[in-house]
Amino acid sequence: MEILVCVKQVPDTAEVKIDPVKNTIIRAGVPNIFNPFDQNALEGALQLKDADKDNVKVTLLSMGPEQAKDVLREGLAMGADDAYLVSDRKLGGSDTLATGYALAQAVKKVAELKGIEKFDLVLCGKQAIDGDTAQVGPQIACELGIPQITYARDIKVEGDKVTVQQENEEGYIVTEANFPVLITAVKDLNEPRFPTIRGTMKAKRREIPTLDAAAIGVDETLIGLSGSPTKVRKTFTPPQRSGGLVLKVEDDNEQAIVDQLMEKLTAQKII
Repeated sequence: MEILVCVKQVPDTAEVKIDPVKNTIIRAGVPNIFNPFDQNALEGALQLKDADKDNVKVTLLSMGPEQAKDVLREGLAMGADDAYLVSDRKLGGSDTLATGYALAQAVKKVAELKGIEKFDLVLCGKQAIDGDTAQVGPQIACELGIPQITYARDIKVEGDKVTVQQENEEGYIVTEANFPVLITAVKDLNEPRFPTIRGTMKAKRREIPTLDAAAIGVDETLIGLSGSPTKVRKTFTPPQRSGGLVLKVEDDNEQAIVDQLMEKLTAQKII
């Protein structure tokens, strides 16, 4: 079974800064980390590999600047077999639609480079913590023309079929699909392993191929800032909420408190 895991290097959300002109995230000088949900996706792939080491291969794919190779090396140190980076200035500023399109083209190209027709399973984190849109995974599936199963909290593979517990607000639902399929992972799926010292040393010596826009065969009118239909009109810090109001009963006069509460709810047009 051939598994591809999409991973992303994201800025630490504690120090996110926004470009006031472009309305995009300023990544220069900001500490970067491995997107946590992508770590869960990778761990899910590695657990499938652990169960069948001779027949399961795990490939990593990321899109971003050269420094994104850091998370690819971390993934290799955790146990992935191969890694590829898609990097090109023409891809800068891509929104989720353009990113999903570019990554789908990259998935096809990586499959070609590996000498396979297609990947059986594509895994992604449910979302990246620098955007929280949860759109890229499903967009990749749409571009590839394969089924998608989102918010996976449990994955079981039997033959050419996968059974997934999909997390929802009321618990979970069980969904089945045949390969190929794309699955997005939530934190409850697993606890990601740590890279081993031996794996880290080997990963440092690995050459990670870089694919540019031309290599993955994208239509340049559909990528980058100019190819992104999403336009950010305004970015701002939400105002802090004021503390709640505590109404206390005095002299057992409960009716007075009820009257005050009704007056305030009416004033706020809540009732």
